[in-house]
Amino acid sequence: MALRILCLGDIVGRPGRQVVHQRLGELVRTRQVDLVVANAENIAGGSGITANLFTKIRSYGVDVVTLGDHVYRKADVFSTMGNSERLLRPANLSTRAAGRSFTTVTTNSGIKVGVFCLLGRIFMNMPSDDPFAAADRILSQIPKDVRVCVCDMHAEATSEKVAMGHWLDGRCSMIVGTHTHIPTADAKILPGGSAYISDLGMCGPYDSVLGRRKDRILKHMTTSMPQSFDVATGDVRLCGALAEIDPETGQALSMERIEVQGDNADHPYDADDARPNHTGGE
Repeated sequence: MALRILCLGDIVGRPGRQVVHQRLGELVRTRQVDLVVANAENIAGGSGITANLFTKIRSYGVDVVTLGDHVYRKADVFSTMGNSERLLRPANLSTRAAGRSFTTVTTNSGIKVGVFCLLGRIFMNMPSDDPFAAADRILSQIPKDVRVCVCDMHAEATSEKVAMGHWLDGRCSMIVGTHTHIPTADAKILPGGSAYISDLGMCGPYDSVLGRRKDRILKHMTTSMPQSFDVATGDVRLCGALAEIDPETGQALSMERIEVQGDNADHPYDADDARPNHTGGE
C-alpha cells in the first residue's frame, strides 16, 4: 500500500495556526495521510517559533516541523530544538548551531521516513554552507533501511530549488520548496522518481503581501518609512502538497497540490507570538 505524505507550506502567525487546527484533521482522515511535515518558521507573529507553539501544532497533527532562516528568532525554543526529534533546523548551518539537522520517524503503519531541511543561499541573508554538499552528508547519515525521505528546501530563488530537485532526484522521495509563501504550479514527479514542487505556498492569509497586512507593506514601499509588518487576517488558506510513495522503493507514485479554504482570523497575533516583526522580510 502506498505511503501518503502531506507537506504544508510556511505556517504564518495565528491565522496559519488556526487554519491548520481547523482543517488538518479532516484532511488527514479523508485523504488517509500517513505523515504530515510542516514548515513553521513564521508561526510566532510571522517570524520564528516558540516552544509553546511547537507543542500546539504537534497537537494539531503535524508530525515533523521544519524551519528556515527565522530558526533562531525566539530563544525559548532552543532547548526544545535540542531535545525533540520532531523539530529540525536547516542541515547546512554551522555544526555548532543548535538543533537537529535530520530525523527518522516511524509512521503508524511501521514505515520509517527520513526528514531534513536545507537553507538556500541565493538572495538569503542568513549565513549557511553549501546545501548540495549538506544534502549528500545527510543522506549518507540516514540509515540504509530507510527508503522514504523528505527534503524541505527553504529558499528564495526558484533556480536553486529546481537545481536541488534535480540533485536529489531518485535519492529523496519528496522534495518541496518553502519560503516565498506563493504556491507554484509545477507539482510533478521528476525523471528519477522524486515528487517535486518549487514552493508549497503558505498556511495563512492570502489577502495580504506574503502574509503581512497590505496597508503596512504598501506604506513602507511607497514612503520608505518603517512600519510594523503585522500579520494579515483575510482569505486564510491551508496550502501544501500530497504525495503517494512506494514504501519499498521510495519512489513517488503521484504528486498533487493541496489548497483548503479556512476562516478569516479574528486577530493577527496573540500573546504567544510576542511582538510582530518590523520591516523585515519573510
